[in-house]
Amino acid sequence: MKKFIFITLFAAGLCVMSFPFSVMAEDAPSFTLAWSEYPSWSAFGVLHEAGIINGEQGALGVVEKKWGVDIVLEEMDYDSTIQLYASGKADAVCITNMDILSPSLSVSSVAILPTSTSFGADALIVSDKITNLDELKKVSVAGLDLSVSSYTFDSNIELLGKNPDDFNFINMDPAIAALQFQQGELDAIVVWNPFVLDTLEKRSDSRVMFDSTAIPGEIIDMVVASKASLEKPKGKEFAMAVIEAFYELNKMLADPAEGDDTLIALGEKFSNLGLESMREVVKQTKFYSTADASLALFESDTLKTTMRKVVGYCVKRGIVEKAPSISYQTGEANLVFDASYLKAAVK
Repeated sequence: MKKFIFITLFAAGLCVMSFPFSVMAEDAPSFTLAWSEYPSWSAFGVLHEAGIINGEQGALGVVEKKWGVDIVLEEMDYDSTIQLYASGKADAVCITNMDILSPSLSVSSVAILPTSTSFGADALIVSDKITNLDELKKVSVAGLDLSVSSYTFDSNIELLGKNPDDFNFINMDPAIAALQFQQGELDAIVVWNPFVLDTLEKRSDSRVMFDSTAIPGEIIDMVVASKASLEKPKGKEFAMAVIEAFYELNKMLADPAEGDDTLIALGEKFSNLGLESMREVVKQTKFYSTADASLALFESDTLKTTMRKVVGYCVKRGIVEKAPSISYQTGEANLVFDASYLKAAVK
């Protein structure tokens, strides 16, 4: 691991040597990014260890020195990151396109960076007692309601021509649902990784009945910043530093010389998974690994269609009290998907 960190620091230093390093920590305004354990968000923990971002307040990594900002990384559980952002105590948060809708009603929000999308990472797992949808109707399906789990379940059921209301979806924390399924107390659960991989490994008669591959690009993991924070002095530079750091991580993953070490480091931040498990994880959680891929998403009509569906679902299920206004350009709205920061960061 020490070799991995040294190589990364050296490479990162080379890529920014043309920029002045005269910025001192006391001169750099601080911005807080709240993140939780998930494959493309755990990237920020790895970036801290590699020195590309120094997540401690008052200390700068190489990307922070380049852009003249101090990025403070706050790691906590997912719900706490959302609460921290909604309360105005975090400038930015790692969050899904579904979960940002509610806080955006009170905090004008800007999606600055898509990090990944679920492509099998959210799944309905059943025992061999369940072979078809009619049998599924007779059992309880456990998963976290009003979340990407229920969205994945309902969307797949509708794609199969059935009504989600005809199924007994019960609210349960994914960790508890996975454990009860593994112990034979349940025969159907909807969970996300690492619970998907863990459950399939630990219960021999388990299988995936359907998953998020049926709804590609609809569950999007992102970094979202408040409009007010982006309008602070150096707010734009904060966004660009986050974006550049994330792409540095993806370069490390793609490098044959350090890709495995980087994936191992990522696994240490994400549920302590090993190399082989992480190889499967990143297949099921597809990273937007380049600016081109991110821009293609943010500037696509597909995103607009996806968000109409997601917003409609959230309003129908009472996840949000009303539909937030959404813009796909710079402008006034509760939530803006703004590609200008991506373009500026890689220009």
